[in-house]
Amino acid sequence: MNVVDSSGWLEYFADGTNAGFFASPITSPHQLIVPTLSLFEVFKRVLQQSGEGQALQAVALMQQGRIVDLDAAIALAAAKISIEHRLPMADSIMLATARSCDAVFWTQDADFANVAGVRYVVKR
Repeated sequence: MNVVDSSGWLEYFADGTNAGFFASPITSPHQLIVPTLSLFEVFKRVLQQSGEGQALQAVALMQQGRIVDLDAAIALAAAKISIEHRLPMADSIMLATARSCDAVFWTQDADFANVAGVRYVVKR
């Protein structure tokens, strides 16, 4: 199973330098976990930059994966992760969601460079 960080989704949609890194998990929706927080972050950014039509298309693709809501167990795990790795709230929730689903977390966020269970690529 895989969770793609919001920055990875945005990189993929923009066909950025690291789009190929994120293509494998994104194009395998049967293995894809999508935190609701990621839907929020991606929809907001695409809406700001490209309009509602593009934003709706982006989240439609994301919703081909299994959507996982933020629940109490994930929230508490995220709080522990935040303290342990000194991560902001959103990053902690994304990683806690991945861990709750035994999924690999794919990101280009340098805060995750040496965190277990993470596939990290340097953002260019």
